[in-house]
Amino acid sequence: RVEAFRDAASAMEQEKETLLEMIHNIQNSQDMRHISEGEREELNLTANRLMGRTLTVEVSVETIRNAQQQESLLHATKMIDEIVNKLLDDLEDAKIRLMSLYGACTSDVPAGPIDQKFQSVVIGCAIEDQKKIKRRLETLLRNLENSEKSITLLEHQKSSVRQACNNKQD
Repeated sequence: RVEAFRDAASAMEQEKETLLEMIHNIQNSQDMRHISEGEREELNLTANRLMGRTLTVEVSVETIRNAQQQESLLHATKMIDEIVNKLLDDLEDAKIRLMSLYGACTSDVPAGPIDQKFQSVVIGCAIEDQKKIKRRLETLLRNLENSEKSITLLEHQKSSVRQACNNKQD
């Protein structure tokens, strides 16, 4: 029963993360640009309210770690945080580096290179921490993918507007 209880709490933690990501994606959706100002404002207010309510829920499953596992977790987290902090400087490089970290966490054969140093650090973590690190990297990569799609759509819209303006001038 204790394991079932821990599993249920972990599932709730994941559900909270999923809900927050969904709300964030809705707020930053391209579809938000195609609705009226009043509807957009109403949707943003609702999304902010839901985000706030979701953030009030605290679910925590503590992982028992030895000193070496604690050190490995801190080191792995630091490596991910360093890439995330440099994300805005070089989006493409950050994506490649995050993918190599993710490749180090998966048992599947990754499409690209594997960060061997990160892999050895992650192996030193507790099993629960390994799963959380992998989920965090999946979320970061998914958010990067969504951001790239939004940027591409915006660039396409800008070029369409420029082309329409140029055609009117001709």
